[in-house]
Amino acid sequence: MSLQIYDPTTEVNSRKINFVPRPKSLKGLRIGLVDNTKHNSDQLLLRIAALLERDHGAKAHVIRRKRSAGAAPHAEIIEEFKANCDVVVAGIGD
Repeated sequence: MSLQIYDPTTEVNSRKINFVPRPKSLKGLRIGLVDNTKHNSDQLLLRIAALLERDHGAKAHVIRRKRSAGAAPHAEIIEEFKANCDVVVAGIGD
């Protein structure tokens, strides 16, 4: 599946993001949580993780904080998630 994204805050430019198929179940999967630094993002993500573990059988979670809300996660976070997570959730707050 591919999704085309248009960013209204920059010059006219589009990019395509290819998504991997969603898992049929979260049972036994490790969840990665990306805290985007916004107020309460970490609290929201921890609550989501608790629900995914309790109600859907996810095995564990790893939460890491980006340097800033507008930046992509730095390489160390991406590598850690690739090595230790099956699914990643990006959080927002406010």
